Amino acid sequence: MAQHHDHAHDHDDHDHGDGHHGHGHHHHGASHAHGPGHVHAPANFGRAFAIGIALNTGFVLIEGAYGVLADSVALLADAGHNLSDVLGLVVAWAAATLGQRQPTARFTYGLRSSSILAALFNAVFLLVAVGAIAWEAVQRFSAPAPVPGLTVTVVALIGIAVNGVTAWLFASGSKGDLNVRGAYLHMLADAAVSAGVVVAGLVIVWTGWTWIDPATSLVIVAVVVAGTWGLLRDSVVLSLDAVPPGIDPAAVRACLAERPGVAEVHDLHVWPMSTTETALTAHLVMPEGHPGNAFLHDCAGVLRSRFGIAHVTLQVELAGGPACALAPDHVV
Repeated sequence: MAQHHDHAHDHDDHDHGDGHHGHGHHHHGASHAHGPGHVHAPANFGRAFAIGIALNTGFVLIEGAYGVLADSVALLADAGHNLSDVLGLVVAWAAATLGQRQPTARFTYGLRSSSILAALFNAVFLLVAVGAIAWEAVQRFSAPAPVPGLTVTVVALIGIAVNGVTAWLFASGSKGDLNVRGAYLHMLADAAVSAGVVVAGLVIVWTGWTWIDPATSLVIVAVVVAGTWGLLRDSVVLSLDAVPPGIDPAAVRACLAERPGVAEVHDLHVWPMSTTETALTAHLVMPEGHPGNAFLHDCAGVLRSRFGIAHVTLQVELAGGPACALAPDHVV
């Protein structure tokens, strides 16, 4: 998940939303700065979540009822998938809301990282759901049931409209926030899946081949797994505090090393605070001594503009003093 720069905004030196100030601090050689701007989460998607949940809940009830009446595993599979997405939307909305809460003495970053947990939950839950769908579909091959293709087709057409509209609501935030991207991918996959069910229903009407119904379910499973794998991979990576995929740590190190007066960079750490915000800490060896707050602002501004890293903490060390215990690369 790339950390995009389009969420960075310019601010004055007043208090930021995370409880810190825009100016740098220097205490016992440690310096902290946000620089001239802060990378915030995208706009609140509360309205999109509410509409998406309402639309999909209504559709799940309709599709599930017709799936039972028509004895169509394809419709039931799609309804089950949509039900998992309703739960996923609820979790993603809850995480987005929690991410706006202010830091406390115990949760010093606030609850920003709940968005990472939500993305991970979404991916795992969706894979479990499609596993159950695949199992049911395989069993249907040995005992295919008659399926009213026209009913399947009409219900699935409604699904295309519902999922297409919901996906559109999240499209603007799908590139900058893994949590929103999870919701977007689910809705987009649902629209594609519903299109597949429409085709299956028409084929059943024309040919009477009942095996098309479970076969379509397996295609649905393949599409969903393919779309979810990247979400699972990225959410696992972020939950382990790895450098976000869109940031090259070697380039970050080089950027700091080329700052005026910096002789060495060590103990560099870059990790995600949430699905939209990245933090960095590093030790800078500066033989000429601490360069002042302007240097900190410059470093923070460059890291924000080049890499989308907004929360920067730098420790300045003098050359020739006692060796830093965290200097060796193998020490964390």
